[in-house]
Amino acid sequence: MDPVRALRSFVVVAEERHFGRAADRLGIAQPPLSRRIARLESELGARLFDRDSRRVELTEAGQVLLAEARDVLARWDRMVALVGKAHRGETDTLRAGVPPEVPGRTLAAILRAFTDACPDVRLDLQELTTAEQLPLLADRQLDAGLLHHPVDTVGLHLGPVVETPLGVVLPREDPLAPRTDLTLPDLAGHGLVLFPRAAAPGRYDETLRTCWERGFRPTTVHHARNPEFVLGLVLAGHGVAFDSGGVARKEPRAVWRPLRPEPLVWRMSFAWPSTSPHPLAARLAEVAAEVLRRDGVSTVARAPDPVQPPRPWDVVYASG
Repeated sequence: MDPVRALRSFVVVAEERHFGRAADRLGIAQPPLSRRIARLESELGARLFDRDSRRVELTEAGQVLLAEARDVLARWDRMVALVGKAHRGETDTLRAGVPPEVPGRTLAAILRAFTDACPDVRLDLQELTTAEQLPLLADRQLDAGLLHHPVDTVGLHLGPVVETPLGVVLPREDPLAPRTDLTLPDLAGHGLVLFPRAAAPGRYDETLRTCWERGFRPTTVHHARNPEFVLGLVLAGHGVAFDSGGVARKEPRAVWRPLRPEPLVWRMSFAWPSTSPHPLAARLAEVAAEVLRRDGVSTVARAPDPVQPPRPWDVVYASG
């Protein structure tokens, strides 16, 4: 039995709820179609349809198979298309998500490096948060995504993990600004400007957990997604922000100070679907990791830790 052909026939019957109409769609006679479905039921050891002279309805087993069959057939069709394009050497597009806070110069460097490495493939970068990327990766609307860790990566392969140590952005007139470096307890009494939790829940909770564990409990937490908005809230006195240094360089009224002895570290890596991936997704991950490693701040590190369960300090502060 050809399993792909059998699954396609099953899906058509399930959609039509009628063997005659399904046979017409498939371009075959009804008796061979009935025999094909019977062989599939025998192979699976389950009845897939309840049928009489007037109706055809899916059984519970049939409903389960319908969802799985559609997924299997979509993956099969994608695999066939990708293999064909690779064989013919055709130009392709790789769709990748990147978080909004990735600097423009870094995006340009990734685009240039990938074009140099894969000149026949167009890289389509889309500005998306980690939370926005995950369902798009699952639905194959993205071929790869740059994700913040910790994150649930079930069904995904991960490229090299890049670790970036963070310091503190604060107004130049802040009493802490003359210091050459700071500790997290030094920030007591300050608010915190942080990305919205919905953008990357794992990283958000880990950041607040680290602050609490190391002696910094923000008086308030204000949320800002765009780096320019983050800087504006810092300058307005709403709190400090964590950054690798790029945000403060844009504004003379702000300063950046490293955290000692242990900086906060944010981790990122490209991820792509484990099954039937785009053939160049892993190459993009390698290229991007090399670009990020050359920023003079980040390093390529080990695989990410698993997602941590909620803790008492994993709270969402109201914007004040």
